Amino acid sequence: MTLYAAYGTNLDPLRMAERCPHSPLRTTGWLEGWRLTFGGEEHGWDGALATIVQDPFEQVFVAVYDVTPEDEKSLDGWESADTGLFRKTKVRVSTLTGEQLVWVYVLDAHEGGLPSASYLGVLANAAEAADAPDDYVGALRRRACRSTGL
Repeated sequence: MTLYAAYGTNLDPLRMAERCPHSPLRTTGWLEGWRLTFGGEEHGWDGALATIVQDPFEQVFVAVYDVTPEDEKSLDGWESADTGLFRKTKVRVSTLTGEQLVWVYVLDAHEGGLPSASYLGVLANAAEAADAPDDYVGALRRRACRSTGL
C-alpha cells in the first residue's frame, strides 16, 4: 500500500469509501508550504478545479489514506490522472505522528479561474466531514466563486 493525501472532494470519507473501498483512512494532517488554489477552468464542467501549488507561507489540510494498488488505479481514473489532467507528485505531510511521505494529485494546468459555488460547497462539506478545523472550512466557504445558476 502507498500513502495518498486528499485535499479536495476526496477529503470526504464517504466519497473515498466509495472510490477506494480497500483503502482506509490513516490520519489527517497539513501539507505545509503549499496552498489550495484553482485552475484548468477549461477542463471543469462548471468552473475551475481544485489543485495545490507551492507557497512557503501557506498550508493545506489533508486526509491521508493507505491506498491499495487496485484502488490507486481506480482513483487515477476518477482524478483523470490516466489522461494527464492531473499528475501525481510526492510531498511530505505533517501529522500528529510525524512527517509522512505521500502522493497527491496536482492539476497539470495553469492556476487561475474561479470554481463554481456548488463545487466550492462540495469542497467545504468534504473538509468538514474530514474534521478540518472550523476556520479552514469557513475560509473555503468564503472563497470567491462563480454562480452557475444551478
